Amino acid sequence: MDLSDLPGEPLPRHGSISASVSSAHDVAEDFHNLTDDEVNQKVEAILLERIRNGDKPSLFQLGQLYFEQGLYDKAYDYLEKARDFDFQAIYQLGVISYDGLGNRKPNYKQGVEYMMEVAMSKSSQAKHLACIAQYNIGRAYYQGYGVGRQSDQQTEKWWLLAADDGNPNGSIMAQTALGMFYSREETLDLKKAFFWHSEACGNGSLESQGCLGVMYELGLGVKKNETAAFECHKEAAERGNVYAMGHLVKCYYMKKLYTKAGDLASRVAILEDVNEISSETNCIPSYVAKGISMGCFFYARALQLGHGVKVNKEDAQKYYSKACNMDPDMCAHLQNRSTLERLLHI
Repeated sequence: MDLSDLPGEPLPRHGSISASVSSAHDVAEDFHNLTDDEVNQKVEAILLERIRNGDKPSLFQLGQLYFEQGLYDKAYDYLEKARDFDFQAIYQLGVISYDGLGNRKPNYKQGVEYMMEVAMSKSSQAKHLACIAQYNIGRAYYQGYGVGRQSDQQTEKWWLLAADDGNPNGSIMAQTALGMFYSREETLDLKKAFFWHSEACGNGSLESQGCLGVMYELGLGVKKNETAAFECHKEAAERGNVYAMGHLVKCYYMKKLYTKAGDLASRVAILEDVNEISSETNCIPSYVAKGISMGCFFYARALQLGHGVKVNKEDAQKYYSKACNMDPDMCAHLQNRSTLERLLHI
């Protein structure tokens, strides 16, 4: 199982800075009927005025406003000014540094140092950030960036700290990551994998819900249960998990529910921007790509054979090609399985 593109954990926020500032009781301006850009401009002006008047919390708020707009270079400048009194600023500096956001090249070592500062702090102001910082440190050890060398032992240590025994207030991404960590050949323990995916799913992880569907389907770390597998795939797909959508298409197709398979597959097959989908759903990009590959493959097969859709061999070839481009290994696996099924029915 490849976790090389595992995303970092975002700063926990309840709504955007624009929303919180514009709705504050001390803001007299009317923000109704304004576009998002106009609201951001007004909020920026309010925060700049507060900063000129010596309001320190506004330094972080302005940095976060720029961060939310993708203006990472401007965000860094104001977060740097707020770092001495706001652990949220330190955390976001770590995110920008490690991931190389904006015009900055990744500075993994500095990113890890910022995360360590948050994770090891005894301050009550850092308490709610400790677990997510620990997750990001574990991610750095898994990837081997900014920590000297890759270490499965350190990865496991930091993710277990971050997961906090399955606490909903711990790092849910760490709980999901542990489920995947214990599914790898190098650190294989499928019972632990199932446990952590179950904990994460119970705490709302969309990624883990899709993984549980596969584990139930194949009997990995748990007794095989097709009903539970279908329910996990269906619920995760409805919530936006593209990998689960791909498996649900496969499930419909194998049960010869061709109309349902074709309808869902046609919607999955037109998806393009893997990174945007990953950002919106908090799912690993490579697994988003696998889901699109599955959708494209089964849609192509339906178009080729007229299963639930009108035969169109030209479009079938187009979607077979897209399936291969999205994930060659997944496409080859499905093609080999299809070949075997045809041979068994001769």
